[in-house]
Amino acid sequence: MSEGKEMSFWGHIGELRAHMVRSLIAIVICAIIVGFNVNWIMDHIFFGPTRNDFYTFRVVNHFSRELLGHDSITLPGHFAVQQKKLFEQFNVMMAVSIFGGIVAAFPYLVWELWRFISPALHPKERKNSVFLINFVWILFAIGIMCGYFLILPFAINFGLLFKVSDSITQLFDLSDYTTLFMQIVLGMGLVFLFPIVVYFTTSIGILTPAFMRKYRRHAIVLIMVVAAIITPADVLSMMMAAIPLLLLYEFSIMMSAYTYKKVEKRKLEEEKSRL
Repeated sequence: MSEGKEMSFWGHIGELRAHMVRSLIAIVICAIIVGFNVNWIMDHIFFGPTRNDFYTFRVVNHFSRELLGHDSITLPGHFAVQQKKLFEQFNVMMAVSIFGGIVAAFPYLVWELWRFISPALHPKERKNSVFLINFVWILFAIGIMCGYFLILPFAINFGLLFKVSDSITQLFDLSDYTTLFMQIVLGMGLVFLFPIVVYFTTSIGILTPAFMRKYRRHAIVLIMVVAAIITPADVLSMMMAAIPLLLLYEFSIMMSAYTYKKVEKRKLEEEKSRL
């Protein structure tokens, strides 16, 4: 939108479409880059949490050896993944490319969103929104890393070690593993955007820190439900997801309190200016 210029409804729609087209182009470019490097990405990133030398397992086993004298996590030497459908590998390659494209382009997507809404903001709000826009993609990145390094490895570990009979041969479907990967990693990335929702709802007067404190117990129950949805529903993975979400909720309360004070201060200044 052009600053200082009144635009019609269809003008806004046209401007929004331009931002969306540029965002889509950014995702496509990043997805193509990921697609050209998909073999390395699949071997080192996608299937990384299925190997004993994964960073999370190395850290856990390091402390386990210091405290207990032995490794706590030892995965099978071979993670047997099978392809059941003819074009399954191609479909997974496309899914991983698109997912990687969205993650890689996310800072640019947020910047395009800010470019669309910033002309409608006051100069002071625009200055403050620069920090907020950077905060959005940083939170998303933290959520992605939390899902990848903290939750996914333990979910895989539980799935590999849990047995009801030694006579069962473990063969894992490629599509099922892909779904698990996307569900946990992308799910955590999206959930970590919750403080941004809190910021905006507090700014417009819908939410207050007092409300969030009052219904903290209800929020804990909801967080456990969300953790169960994101993870494969085993207790260990669910708790590993719930802990950072609980910390995120407490952080959101502090953000709501900070925003609420700013809103109240602004209202007081506006009332004084009218007198």
